[in-house]
Amino acid sequence: MPPSSNWIVSISPHVKSAESVEKIMWTVAACLMPPLILSVFVFGVQTLIITAVSVVSCVAVEAISQKLLGKPITIKDGSAALTGVLLAFVIPPGVSWLLPVLGAVMAIYIGKHLLGGLGYNIFNPALLGRAFLLATFPVAMTSAWLPPLKNLAIFSRLGPAADAITAATPLAVLKAQGMAGFLETFGSGSSLYATFFVGWRPGCIGETSGLLLLLGGLYLMYRGYISWHIPVSVLGTIAALSWIFGGKALCAGDPLLAVLSGGAILGAVYMANDYVTSPTNKISQLLYGVGIGALTVLIRLKGGYPEGICYAILLMNPLSSVLDGWFKPKRFALPMEGDQ
Repeated sequence: MPPSSNWIVSISPHVKSAESVEKIMWTVAACLMPPLILSVFVFGVQTLIITAVSVVSCVAVEAISQKLLGKPITIKDGSAALTGVLLAFVIPPGVSWLLPVLGAVMAIYIGKHLLGGLGYNIFNPALLGRAFLLATFPVAMTSAWLPPLKNLAIFSRLGPAADAITAATPLAVLKAQGMAGFLETFGSGSSLYATFFVGWRPGCIGETSGLLLLLGGLYLMYRGYISWHIPVSVLGTIAALSWIFGGKALCAGDPLLAVLSGGAILGAVYMANDYVTSPTNKISQLLYGVGIGALTVLIRLKGGYPEGICYAILLMNPLSSVLDGWFKPKRFALPMEGDQ
């Protein structure tokens, strides 16, 4: 064949794959659509508006940031749109539409592009945006909850936070009133677990339905986009430590309630598995997940906030490369002269 200046010569192995960043990002975003649709029926069309504002804001901030920094505009790869969906999923459904706009600036411009862009960010952008909103607007982020609609009148809620009805989340009730107050508010029995698993409960926009989130996660595992190591270790650690320390006595807590009551499943499946900020080695992934689970339970039981998965993931993000460094795979080739 004649030589070509367009050829790129590199060392082996040469791996050809049909997967791409664009395909993976849009596939993950598609897996998040069923929980979003359910949120519209649970909380009203307000959730769809907030999510749309969040996605548009993240994509716009992405384009503006890349333009200002002199980089190629890559909004078609889906990474900014996915960040927008995840950012909307971790904020209350009754907040003002201005909050996802401000969160997008923190997530995309500061948390992503000022750190080097896609592949170089240290922290999960969506969670960094949520942490910023929680620190800047603590009242709105901890009180703009909406109770599940009872009559499926999804268009009855179109306004911002002024129309929000205070409806504390299960973890907030549990932390403030204990198990007695929790049972009085939400009831008990197997129907309680079923209701929480389906997603008919107060909470952030996309965190309520464990069923739909797990189904999406299983599909991503089937496609090979994520592995089971981080989700299982996160949720297993939360369940185990909540059972041991979550009750009035040792080993008297409710592990299933701990997993279903907050954003643990959303965080474990979709946030902790972020390609850039999570380890690649399997042992590292297991330890990473255990660390996230342990910090989540610590914050829930001893911290000032009822939920801890957001800060737990952000605290563990910088340690992912450290864990990968500790558990490097063994090399089979002899070191070449000059190798360190």
